[in-house]
Amino acid sequence: MHRPSRPEDLDPAARVWARAVTFALLQAAQGDTEGYWLDDDGVWCDATAGSYWWRVTEVADGRLVFCGQDSDGSETHLDGRQIDFLAGGPDWLPWDQLHEDARGNLFGFVYWSDGDGWQRIPYPDALDDDGLSGAALWLGSAEEFADEASCIADVRRADLPGFTAALDRFVHRAEARTVDAALVAELLAAAGPGGEDREQLQPGAALEVAVRAGLTRATARG
Repeated sequence: MHRPSRPEDLDPAARVWARAVTFALLQAAQGDTEGYWLDDDGVWCDATAGSYWWRVTEVADGRLVFCGQDSDGSETHLDGRQIDFLAGGPDWLPWDQLHEDARGNLFGFVYWSDGDGWQRIPYPDALDDDGLSGAALWLGSAEEFADEASCIADVRRADLPGFTAALDRFVHRAEARTVDAALVAELLAAAGPGGEDREQLQPGAALEVAVRAGLTRATARG
């Protein structure tokens, strides 16, 4: 990715949503929401140990907002002032949530897509890095996505090839909104037994995330 990042560094909106939901789905399958979860505001990642966070919000008609911050890499202040990452944003953005984030000084980047490419504010010349690559290296990289997903699912090295193949099939169907219980079960089975500390994966909890995220039907949430 570029520093600062560019809208074309992000995958198509449908793929970004499918991948983000997959993270939350794999986390939910372990019976917890530590690190990745889905709620009414979207899919969240809170990597406290890694000093970054991101959120993907799906708005009506397949529109997405991707925002977050890498506290070690996001150059969010110039001349002592927070950059206004929301300036000129379209009317359909979830403004209440975004204004709350802005008041909390939480932004290092804000990107939005109406389904036809991504946009953001024009960056000042002095902005060296918005932190996108530090917070979400999986954007634009199938390899990084698979690596992060396998870490969430605690996949053993010997099971990685089968898991990666199943992950590709899952995301392809997730983009098309045709996920079903059998596909979820296939993905979790491909994760193998995992490490000795991993609890048995729960297909029901994972499927619930897919349903709530709108991956089980041919239309978007909203």
